[in-house]
Amino acid sequence: MTDLPRRIAWNLRHRWRRIFAVLVLGAGVAAPLVTGLWWSLPLVWFFGLFVALPVLHTLTKPVPDGDDDGDADAPDDPALRALRERYARGEIDEREFERKLDRLLATEDAETADRGDTEDIAERVRDGLRREVERVRE
Repeated sequence: MTDLPRRIAWNLRHRWRRIFAVLVLGAGVAAPLVTGLWWSLPLVWFFGLFVALPVLHTLTKPVPDGDDDGDADAPDDPALRALRERYARGEIDEREFERKLDRLLATEDAETADRGDTEDIAERVRDGLRREVERVRE
């Protein structure tokens, strides 16, 4: 149960469009009951789904870096590259990808612990993977 707040935060961050659409549908159904006007249902649905949702989606869409190769700052690790390629081809699902990535980062952290830049490398790898996962989802 300790993972529940983290799951909720992830769902709000990555699935907010679905949550927004369900809320708009619910508000559209409730609008005629609250106002007593039958035409408020299509009005709420139209403005919520065809005006507000596209505008919010456009405003919250991540801006590309502008670099031709987005992985220029990521370390050139063949194991990480192979893991990314397997995920992109669909050979492994997201859960398997995360599990293997955690194992890979754990071994990498153990190797780089004596250099003192463990946090920096792990954060750069995670940022690169987040961008990659967002690219795959789009």
